[in-house]
Amino acid sequence: MALPRKQLLPVLVLVLASYYYSARDEFRPEMLRGKRVIVTGASKGIGEEVAYHLARMGAHMVLTARSEGTLRKVASRCLELGAASAHSVPGSMEDTAFAENFVDTAARLLGGLDMLILNHIMAMSLELFGADVLGMRRALEVNFLSYVVLSVAAQPLLRPSNGSVVVVSSLAGKVPTPLLAPYAASKFALDGFFSSIRLENQMTGVNVSITLCILGLIDTDTAMEAVAGIMSAEAAPKQECALEIIKAGALRREEMFYGRPGWVQLLLLNPGRRVLELFSLQRYNLDNLPRPEARP
Repeated sequence: MALPRKQLLPVLVLVLASYYYSARDEFRPEMLRGKRVIVTGASKGIGEEVAYHLARMGAHMVLTARSEGTLRKVASRCLELGAASAHSVPGSMEDTAFAENFVDTAARLLGGLDMLILNHIMAMSLELFGADVLGMRRALEVNFLSYVVLSVAAQPLLRPSNGSVVVVSSLAGKVPTPLLAPYAASKFALDGFFSSIRLENQMTGVNVSITLCILGLIDTDTAMEAVAGIMSAEAAPKQECALEIIKAGALRREEMFYGRPGWVQLLLLNPGRRVLELFSLQRYNLDNLPRPEARP
């Protein structure tokens, strides 16, 4: 049953207060010591920096990306930095069979799973959208559907550990972005899917957190090459970005924003959506709902 209108303001205040206070929880690097973590897209850019931060914190890791040689070097560097263990499993997320089997391989290497960091993307150039439906399909398969496949495979491992799923998304998945229509579509899809699954977890008492990381322009080589001469914007450092992603996952935050300028985060706050989500949870009768054996 919906809340009376006179209770709307107190509910809104509680929602906003919860958001602000949860964002102030203190992060400690030892939170990741000994944790079993998967990092996708780990051979370069943000994923590589995430791996190095986790290594310094003493985590166990399985890293994946397309480039076997580069990925092996990253894993070796992680061991030098203090990782409890670091394994590399190369493969392409365009290959559905690889995506389906990868989590099982990682689980055997790690002996379980505490955190799944989904970071890989299909690189795209800035251009006006024409009629490249095939390119759109590939973007959705790599940037979205493979995330779903990996989260589904990881769910039986994350539930016993009360683990976390960290989804690296983009400002282009919150705000319509010209010249990046296929990329933006895949990132909007991540928000719709994983935010819905977060609510389902709340409804059913599943203690697996889902963190959506909304990134602005980051100074990775791939991003800088893509925007050169076309877009003018201040890029944020990838090393600090990677650390903020880990912090958000460890603190089990629902969302985080990292980018320049910092005040963009204030514009992304959507208290109306949060209130609507709270109200929507009261509309369902789970007693009459069929339960699947496994879900993301």
